[in-house]
Amino acid sequence: MKVGGIGGANTKTGLIFEGRTDLLTFLSKQRDYKVIGNVIYFKGKEIARNYKKYAFYKFLEENSVQWKNIISKRLLPDDSIHVIIKNTLYIIEIKFQQVAGSVDEKLQTCDFKKKQYQKLLSKLNIDVEYIYILSNWFKKLEYKDVLDYIHSVRCQYYFEYLPLEKIGLPIP
Repeated sequence: MKVGGIGGANTKTGLIFEGRTDLLTFLSKQRDYKVIGNVIYFKGKEIARNYKKYAFYKFLEENSVQWKNIISKRLLPDDSIHVIIKNTLYIIEIKFQQVAGSVDEKLQTCDFKKKQYQKLLSKLNIDVEYIYILSNWFKKLEYKDVLDYIHSVRCQYYFEYLPLEKIGLPIP
């Protein structure tokens, strides 16, 4: 099976997700990183901003984007991070599964959701990347087709790990 990422043992190069690890908490504990509110600093310089769920819509409002005029239903990202130097918003969806269930079908929605976020951010000229963080449950052979699909529509996935370099953040 083609694997989109590997679980890393080195917390210096990425975030290991155990359950629902919080991105801001992880970054605030790394050397040279500081987090104040939703603003992420590296060596004293602002490099990114984090938006979870409804906070993403506050960001849109602050930038005069009226989402109701662009898409018909609100999307709530598990996590998102706007990396300023890359001018990219990374939507991070965390899917942990231990038994078969509805998450299976949610994995097939990344193309649609990525396009919706692209519509929302087009006036701001911000690029969008869509990333799943998956539990090892999804390494089963029965998920091969959906994992291949995720890559085919230019979305990404990693197993219980998110490499910082993949979202444009410096490695401490």
